Amino acid sequence: MVRFATAQLRAGHLPLTSWFPYLGLGSPQFLHYQSLPAIITGALGLAIGPDTAFRWTLYLLLSLWPVSVYLGARLLGASRVAAAAAAAMSPFLWSTTGIGYEQHAYLWTGFGVWTQLWASTTLPLAWGLGWRAIRDGRHILAAVTATALTVALHFETGYLALIPLVLWPLVCGGPLVRRFVRAGAVLAGSLLAAAWVIVPLVTQRDWAAQNEVLRGTPLANGYGAGRVLRWLCSGQLLDHGRLPVVTLFAALGLILAVRGWRRDTDARALLVVLIACLLLSFGRATFGDLVDVIPGSGDIFFRRFAMGVQLAALMLAGRGAAWAAQTIWRGARTAALRRGLGRVHALTGRSSTAALTGLAAAVLVLAPAWLELGRYDSANARAVAAQRDADATQGAELDRLLTLVRDDGGGRVYAGEPTNWGATFTVGAVPVFKYLESEDIDEVGYTLRTASLMTDPEYYFDDTNLGDYKLFGIRYLLVPTGYLPPVRAKLAARAGPYTLWTLEADGYVHTATIVGVLAADRTDIGERSIPLLHSRLAERDDDLEVSYRPGRPLPLPRAAGSASGTVLGQPAHLAAGEVQATVRMDRAGVVVLSASYDPGWTASVDGRPQRTLMVAPALVATRVPAGTHRIVFRYRGYSNYPLLFAISAATLILIAIGIRRTVQVLRL
Repeated sequence: MVRFATAQLRAGHLPLTSWFPYLGLGSPQFLHYQSLPAIITGALGLAIGPDTAFRWTLYLLLSLWPVSVYLGARLLGASRVAAAAAAAMSPFLWSTTGIGYEQHAYLWTGFGVWTQLWASTTLPLAWGLGWRAIRDGRHILAAVTATALTVALHFETGYLALIPLVLWPLVCGGPLVRRFVRAGAVLAGSLLAAAWVIVPLVTQRDWAAQNEVLRGTPLANGYGAGRVLRWLCSGQLLDHGRLPVVTLFAALGLILAVRGWRRDTDARALLVVLIACLLLSFGRATFGDLVDVIPGSGDIFFRRFAMGVQLAALMLAGRGAAWAAQTIWRGARTAALRRGLGRVHALTGRSSTAALTGLAAAVLVLAPAWLELGRYDSANARAVAAQRDADATQGAELDRLLTLVRDDGGGRVYAGEPTNWGATFTVGAVPVFKYLESEDIDEVGYTLRTASLMTDPEYYFDDTNLGDYKLFGIRYLLVPTGYLPPVRAKLAARAGPYTLWTLEADGYVHTATIVGVLAADRTDIGERSIPLLHSRLAERDDDLEVSYRPGRPLPLPRAAGSASGTVLGQPAHLAAGEVQATVRMDRAGVVVLSASYDPGWTASVDGRPQRTLMVAPALVATRVPAGTHRIVFRYRGYSNYPLLFAISAATLILIAIGIRRTVQVLRL
C-alpha cells in the first residue's frame, strides 16, 4: 500500500479514490481499510523512497511508543515516577495471542500489524487528553485531534479512543451536565474531524465483504470472558512465557486504584477504561447478539480489543511500581535512621545516588522481560537475514519469471494458496503467493487480505476447474519445477525451483451469457458462490447475474451453448483504474471484467455510457449487443472527499476559535 500510495501521489492522484488492483481482484482498499498510515508514509516515500519510508516509520514508532505511554500516563494523573515506570515496562508486554501491544505483533516473525502500531502511539494521548478535556475543560482541541487521528489510523483502536468519552463523565466529579457537555463536544468534534474516514466507510459498507471464513471463530467473536480473565490473572495477557512482573505490578496498581476510588478521580478513569476494554474483548463469544448495538459490530475482530486491556493495565502497573518503589525506599530510610545511621543523606548521599539505586532496581526487576525480548529480537534478526539470503538466490530466480510476466504485458498470476500446495511453495520462509504481493504482482491466492466482494469467493477458488481461472482473470500459473499445473497450460519458462505456465484465457476481460441469478449480499457472497465455482458453467462462457439481496434460491447451473463472443484485444491498466477491450459478440451477452464489483466502476460501449451490473461471483460486467464493439471500464472513486475534508478542517478551526474566544472572555 505504501508503494502504491507513493506511485499515486507522484502521478497526481489521491490514493483514497484509486483502485488498488493487487489483492482480492482489486478494491477501493484505501477507502475500506485504515489507509492514513500508508498515505503519510507514501508521501514521505516521495522524498526517500517508499520502502525506506516504511522501514523508518516502523523503527521510529516502535522506539517512540514508550514516550507516548509516559505522556498519556501523566495526562491521566500519574506521577513522574509512575509514568516513567509504565513507559519502562511498555516495550516488554507480551500476550498469548501475540497481536496486542508487543513487538511480536509488528516485526518480521510476527503479524506485521503496522497500522495498529501507528494508533498505538496516539491512543495513550487520546485517552489522556480526552480525560483532561472532560475533567478540567482543558485541551479540547488537542483531545479532538488525537482522538480523530486515532480513528483514522486504525479503526478498532478508534473504538478504544471513543468509548471512554461516553463513560468518563460518570466518574470524573463535578456537575454532571457540564461533564457530559464537555464529553459531547470532544466526541462530536472527533467524529466530525474524522468524517473523511467514517462517512465513506459507512455509506460504502454494502460493497465491503464480511470475512465469512473467520466469522464465528474466536478471531472475530473474541475469546470470551472466562478465557480473557484467566489470561489476565495468570499473566498470559501481559507476561506470556515469563515471570509475570508487569502483571504483578498491574495487580498492585489495581488494588491501589480500587482503594482510592472515592478520592482519586484519575484512578477511577483508569478503572473505567480497563473494565470497558475487558468487556469489549469478551466480544460476541460472551454477549452474543447484544454486541450488535455497537456500530459496525459485524466487521469487528473483538479479540483485538485486548490491546486496550494491555494499555490500561500497563498504566496501572506504572502506578503499582511507583508505589512499591516509594514504599521500599521509605522503609529503607526508616530502618537506617532507627539503626543510628545518621541523617537521611548518610544513606542516600545525593539525589543522583537515589536515582542510580532506583535505576538498578528497575533493571533487576525487568531483567526477565528484558532477556526474553532480547532473545526474540535476536531470533527475528536471524530470520530476516535468512530471508535476505533467500531473496538474493531463490528470489532472483523467481524475479526472472516475473520479468517475463511484466514484459508480456502483465496479467493475473496464481501460485497456490494457504490451503493447498501453495503453503509449501516458498522463497525462503515466504510462500510464493506472498512474495508476489511484495513485488506488486496482481495475483489470486493470497486470500482474505481485503474487504473486496471477491475476497470470500477467492477463498473457495477451485484450482482444478478451468472455468474458475476465467472468472478470476488468471493468465499465468507459477508451480514448483517438476510438478504439472492443475489445469491445461502452456510451458513458458523455468528458473530453478519455479516454473511459469500460461493459460489459454482471455485475461482480465471475457464474454459470457447470463443464464440465471445468484442471490447474495456482502455477508454470504462467498458461500453462495461455491456451487458456481465447482461447476463448469464459466468454462462454457455462461454466468449468473447477482441479485444483491438475500432470500432468493440459488439456481442450478444449466448446460451452455456456444461461446457468446471473442475478445480481440484488451489493453489493461488496472492500477490506473481503466481496462479497454475490443470484442466481437456473436449474440447479445455481457462483457465481464474480472475485478471485484464496486459501484465506482463505469462502462461505455462504443463511447456511449452503459450501466454496469454484478455477475457471479462478484465481478463487473456490462451488457453488449451482437457485433464488434469497443468497451471501456473505468473506475471513478468516491467523490465526496473534498466536502468531507472541508468539514473536518472546519471542525478543528471552529473549536480553535471557540477556545480562543472563551479564553479572551475569561481574561476580561
